[in-house]
Amino acid sequence: MEGQIIRTEYSEVMQKSYIDYAMSVIVSRALPDVRDGLKPVQRRTLYDMYELGIRYDRPYRKCARIVGDTMGKYHPHGDSSIYDALVVMAQDFKKGQALVDGHGNFGSIEGDGAAAMRYTEARLEKITQEVYLSDMDKNVVDFMPNFDETEKEPVVLPVRVPNLLLNGADGIAVGMATSIPPHNLVEIVDGVKAYMKNNEISVKGLMRYIKGPDFPTGGIVINKDELLKIYETGSGKIKMAKSFSVSPEVNLIGMTTDEAMPVLDKYLDDAYLAHLPQVRVVHGRGTGALRAAVHKHLKKLKYVKEFRLGEFGEGDTGVTIVTFK
Repeated sequence: MEGQIIRTEYSEVMQKSYIDYAMSVIVSRALPDVRDGLKPVQRRTLYDMYELGIRYDRPYRKCARIVGDTMGKYHPHGDSSIYDALVVMAQDFKKGQALVDGHGNFGSIEGDGAAAMRYTEARLEKITQEVYLSDMDKNVVDFMPNFDETEKEPVVLPVRVPNLLLNGADGIAVGMATSIPPHNLVEIVDGVKAYMKNNEISVKGLMRYIKGPDFPTGGIVINKDELLKIYETGSGKIKMAKSFSVSPEVNLIGMTTDEAMPVLDKYLDDAYLAHLPQVRVVHGRGTGALRAAVHKHLKKLKYVKEFRLGEFGEGDTGVTIVTFK
């Protein structure tokens, strides 16, 4: 019995096990492949939809079916990770280019979550089918065995555009992390064409075509002078002003004066930084106390040019129209 026991240092076992775990997370879970810009769960979900024939010109299929098939064939790490990836690929406010055409409640820009997978449906977007998957049968990518060696899956997808730039990527692995913003498709294509004509073009030269990040919800990069260094080194922070997608109206009805003032103050700051020329503050008629508090607050703000009560068709005295300088 003694001879069957292999004695080893605990630290050596832990070190080897930790390295194996770390590499598994880095390569197979958390970070995208630079060749197609996709994490394994995204790649497997899109490939499974392609295999199931859920094309852009065919009927939607239940997300529960897609998730179950992907988990059973390619990604045995739980249904929630697959469905979360599917939802994000369908949200056009998170990605530069949505890859999945979702039907049903797939969440909102305000942070609302998607409905359960048994209620939602999906199919491939046309661009996904034609630009990401159409060359699957042309022997241009390698295939590898799946987790139980009963199926084959592509190592990468034959994507025709630099998806890592187009949709960006976020991921935290063991000892590594990435955060790449999305970019404009037209600018990326222009950059690719320039590189094809001159493969020794500099980063500065490419920035003549790819000006910088392009977020789907809008926004202003306020440290443009640092972009060249960020692109050359692959590290740095992109500083953003508020998005252009700020709503032109804020509704304060139902709030007390104490509750409404912080909401109003933050909203007006966001609207001004987003360069909205004019906004509507809905306070209702009521006793007039909330309206008076709103007007008193507006008089203190230096960036407010003028304000007035709404006219007929604008909400009358229940609304205040605010114009910025």
